[in-house]
Amino acid sequence: MRYIKELRDGEMVSETYFCKSKQTLQAKNGKSYDSLTLQDKTGTLDGKIWDLNNPGISDFSALDYIHVEGQVQSFQGTLQLNIRRVRRLSEGEYEIGEYMPCTTKNVEEMYKELLSIISTIGDENFKRLLESYFKEDPKFTEMFQKHSAAKAMHHGFVGGLLEHTLSVTKVCVFLASQYPVLDRDLLLTAAMFHDVGKLAELSSFPENDYTDAGQLLGHIYIGADWLSKRMDRLGGFAVKRKNELLHCILAHHGELEYGSPKKPALAEAVALSMADNLDAKMEAVTELFSGTEETGWLGYQRQFESNMRKTGK
Repeated sequence: MRYIKELRDGEMVSETYFCKSKQTLQAKNGKSYDSLTLQDKTGTLDGKIWDLNNPGISDFSALDYIHVEGQVQSFQGTLQLNIRRVRRLSEGEYEIGEYMPCTTKNVEEMYKELLSIISTIGDENFKRLLESYFKEDPKFTEMFQKHSAAKAMHHGFVGGLLEHTLSVTKVCVFLASQYPVLDRDLLLTAAMFHDVGKLAELSSFPENDYTDAGQLLGHIYIGADWLSKRMDRLGGFAVKRKNELLHCILAHHGELEYGSPKKPALAEAVALSMADNLDAKMEAVTELFSGTEETGWLGYQRQFESNMRKTGK
């Protein structure tokens, strides 16, 4: 299989990809064309069908698996595939695992590591709350291990939510060991729960898109609401302790303009927001550099507000 990350300008392509999105648009000359987002496990590629009357273009929709023929061309510094033929594939003609981006890490080992951290929590109520989700809720456990952490920005792949959560939690383990002002149990519990609302904010693969709840409420509110209700059901939580945990969830994006309903007002909330931002940014850098073999400057990157390049050797 010729993976998307391997394609080069000018190359002729005859390959199967997942059609993540499809839009019919209008060019400046008034002629309609189709704009596609093609995907495999290595990334995505913009696709264009300029001649919609071509008999070699079969009927297909977004979320179909399609065999395409065309030529790769560079447009404004980005590769796109100019498609001449398309055939919609039937079930059994493709292997789903080749087309969904997945974590490169071992999911079972990551989950075991997360459970081992839960076992170190000294606050019995927080431990009960964690275990009620991560050990005693099979539906949650399965979803959590397969879900993404984002649509596109970072960890937008199968297993991404688990990978991101574990990484943020491990950073918080270090922060708690370095700064005695931090309540370790509160910080680690908040770290493991900070993005659980994404299970409802984003649909599962292959769509991995915002749900109605995600658009209207967002994962921060959803996660805080879930935890509040679960703590009430389990009982035994002091109001002050409950509110401290919920505050960490509500403030974990750090700034109001980044979607947090509250700015951090506890040391643990400050630490969590920084750990979350650190892991998101470093994963974004990793994904940026993994998508290119260029050693020179890559141009302005909006999410970093800077021109970027790999470190020289």
